[in-house]
Amino acid sequence: MDQNLLQDAKEHPSSSNMPPEDAENNQLGIFDRPLPCFGCGIGWFSLLLGFVFPFMWYYATVLYFRNHYQRDPRERAGLAANAIAALIFTVAALVAVALIVL
Repeated sequence: MDQNLLQDAKEHPSSSNMPPEDAENNQLGIFDRPLPCFGCGIGWFSLLLGFVFPFMWYYATVLYFRNHYQRDPRERAGLAANAIAALIFTVAALVAVALIVL
């Protein structure tokens, strides 16, 4: 073996051969926190509350289109469900109005 390589290995202790910490490792604890709104998240809470107050579906749809789920990806499914519920409610309301008027 080359003497330079052996000398270089002696200068660096074995602990320096440890792999550097993963950059994502610091963010693993972000999702340990419970979701807001009683632990079910803003999206699912808005979906349930929307059956009593349908405008909550539109509020959550606005959050969905403004990428609120970038803060916490666990919110994405609930917010998307609100967008679908708002669409179905809008179509049903338009059909109901059309039947009443015509």
